[in-house]
Amino acid sequence: MTTPPLKFDPPIDLDTVTTPWKQPRQQTYILTNAQVIDPVDGSVRHNTTVRLEGGLVQSVGDENGKTTDDGDILRIDLEGKYILPGLWDCHVHLAAVQGFTSFDEILNLSSDTALLRQPEIGQAMLDRGFTTVRDCGGALLPLKLAFEEGIHPGPRLFIAGRQLSQSGGCGDKRSAFDDSHCCGGAKQLSCRTVDGVPECLKFTREELRLGSDFIKIMAGGGVSSPRGGLGDIEFTEDEIKAITTVASNAGTFVTAHAYTPAVIQQAVNCGVLGIEHGNYLDKGTAELMAQKGVYLTPTLVTYAAGSMPEFGAFVSPESMAKLKNTLESGLRAVELAKEAGVTICFGTDLLGPMHFAQTKEFQLRKNVQSTLEIIQSATINAAQMMRRQDSLGRVAPGFVADLLILNANPLEDITVLDRPEKHLLAVFKEGRVVSSRWSQLETRNRRPAKII
Repeated sequence: MTTPPLKFDPPIDLDTVTTPWKQPRQQTYILTNAQVIDPVDGSVRHNTTVRLEGGLVQSVGDENGKTTDDGDILRIDLEGKYILPGLWDCHVHLAAVQGFTSFDEILNLSSDTALLRQPEIGQAMLDRGFTTVRDCGGALLPLKLAFEEGIHPGPRLFIAGRQLSQSGGCGDKRSAFDDSHCCGGAKQLSCRTVDGVPECLKFTREELRLGSDFIKIMAGGGVSSPRGGLGDIEFTEDEIKAITTVASNAGTFVTAHAYTPAVIQQAVNCGVLGIEHGNYLDKGTAELMAQKGVYLTPTLVTYAAGSMPEFGAFVSPESMAKLKNTLESGLRAVELAKEAGVTICFGTDLLGPMHFAQTKEFQLRKNVQSTLEIIQSATINAAQMMRRQDSLGRVAPGFVADLLILNANPLEDITVLDRPEKHLLAVFKEGRVVSSRWSQLETRNRRPAKII
């Protein structure tokens, strides 16, 4: 007896059953009566119309553009609400997941458990208006692709893969009593330990092979390191030059965890193009960074959050001692960088239970930057650093349709961005509504079920 073949009506859509998470084509939106903020100069285009089609901004102020053939167009009257480009956070660690009360617990977490918790952090970032983030150690290619392909909602990811540290350096979490041998390129949750030029060459190439968009090195001591001071110089000049050469040859760049002038100067003179933190920056070092076109990404909120009594168990006594004065010096570093003409980006560096404080960076930055400067740090400056200034960071024709709908003007009060639950009505990423608190716009992350 011959078994009849299975039949389906309608026939199987192989694409649908192979990639069931694949998102439908973007709907066309016509957003009318909008106030569009341009972060380039802080101008506001009043009572204008923005058309989003195919994931891009097709036009701003002109309704005569091309329309789709299927009539799937949604017209929304914004009634004077504001449109701002999607925000960037240029220093996050998605692998430092929530659910733990101490940093050591996160360090000892299995990679599988960490990976399964990271999508929740990504969704929360979207809900705060961050459509793009730069992960500076821990997030890997599978998560980046999961966000990119729509398996999980999350921001666009630029990843460093695993940050590179020397034995005994900031990224080496072994205690002074752990004499286990750390073989070449040994991996921890968010870091590789590498020593000598050959290992620096090999494992920079390895991180690029694994999908890293840029390379991060631990050039000096850190707050979370179990030993040493913030001024410790890690890596030799030859080691750093090996890393920057490989990155440059691959068409990308190296950023460095660095706090003090000596650490920053060594990194910059060896070809590093980004400095993370930089809290103890001085005038001469800031001028060197400006001369070399090096970007600074301060992360002020991590020190403010880490100093809160509620997180006393999360931060070790050694780290708490290093936190003293770090926030105040960080504010002064931003002022010096501004005066020298350094391009400044927006970053937070929050870990574990502190991710919720992401928007508090806006509160801190207003002490030393204008509202426009802060917005630029989280839009066009960030896009420029990642060499995407022609497609991200603005609401302009031909740009990717990442944008926020706000009921207040952040140019008048930057803390509007620190109160997303009150002021952030909707978030578009690549022309799709990925987060909404407004009944006029619904999220459309997955294919809707067919009605029978």
